[in-house]
Amino acid sequence: MVARNLTIIDGYARFQLARRQERKALFCLEYDLTEEEALRWLIQSHRPSWGLNAFSRVLLVLELEPFLQERAHANQRIGGQHKGSANLTEAQKVDSRSELAAAAGVSPGNIRKVKQLIESAHPLIKQALKADEISIHLAWQWRRLSAQQQLGKLEEHRSRKGTNQTSRRLIQKHVARLSPPQLIPPTLGDLLETFTPEGAAILDSIVISEIDAPGSIAYFTKSALRNLRLIKESKCETRAC
Repeated sequence: MVARNLTIIDGYARFQLARRQERKALFCLEYDLTEEEALRWLIQSHRPSWGLNAFSRVLLVLELEPFLQERAHANQRIGGQHKGSANLTEAQKVDSRSELAAAAGVSPGNIRKVKQLIESAHPLIKQALKADEISIHLAWQWRRLSAQQQLGKLEEHRSRKGTNQTSRRLIQKHVARLSPPQLIPPTLGDLLETFTPEGAAILDSIVISEIDAPGSIAYFTKSALRNLRLIKESKCETRAC
């Protein structure tokens, strides 16, 4: 589907495939749409989860802003308000932001954040946003950092994310291979008995298993954490916390 200026509204992947196949022509449905209408349709067609992510949709929807501002100025002139003024009122700016947010399927706050990121984010941060590696809010929290610090945060985030994924994969693989023959598995009480002798009974209820995963990370089930909190609470009662 294309607009009257031949902007592809839907079917860009098919267009690219036709180019790779060196096809000379491709049948299209042409719609009589203005540039604004074509842009809105393009954004709407990519709002599902398999389409563009939130950051990419906001970048597209920001191209609608001049049309909305022109409409607001026209309404001002019709209403006889602010004659000759090129500035919009704060209320009009908020209305414009809300309309952009509705078109992109995001919150108005994300429209403001993306605008700030366009000005302040390092190009590699923007690439990570487009690739859905990081959220708009996380990148926005880094916006006041230097370019080098932003890259450091991105690398740290990628490393932590990769470590977590690797750890989860190794844990799943390890659990799948656990063999029943281990009749008396070690417990947390065996490991920590010299540190917390008074909580040995509770610690003995938590079975431990060693895995070859990166980082110094201990993973606990919810039940294990509840048992550990019991030790803390009993200590507090003893010391009248």
